[in-house]
Amino acid sequence: MILKRYRFSVMNTIVNDQTEINNQLSQRFIALDPGGYFLIYLDREANLICTDHYANDINDQGLAVDPDTGEPLACRGKVERQPDAQFRAKTAKELCIAIFEEPQTSLVTKLDHAAYLGREFIRAEIALAQAQEYIQD
Repeated sequence: MILKRYRFSVMNTIVNDQTEINNQLSQRFIALDPGGYFLIYLDREANLICTDHYANDINDQGLAVDPDTGEPLACRGKVERQPDAQFRAKTAKELCIAIFEEPQTSLVTKLDHAAYLGREFIRAEIALAQAQEYIQD
């Protein structure tokens, strides 16, 4: 019983440390990918991880802008644009293969963006499997 409590205490400490580190790292500056951005969400009825890709340009201030209008894109709220690519999969690995390994126009031009997407797809996969809420970071 004491060993079980010790393991639980150690796991809590590790999870708390990981959460704190990840929250701090989420606040860092990230240069936007000129290849566009992805919105990730779950389709619980179909048990799928979904992501839609939207093209963008980057203006002189480093803001993502609509390539058609030049207007800055909102970070919050409903997206009024149509995606130029959509991906649906049961696993994070399946999504990563479809986006990064299938021969097509490159939608991701920065390695940090690819790493971010991989992390987010894993988070979405876990949320789907454990019936938890998923909110893209």
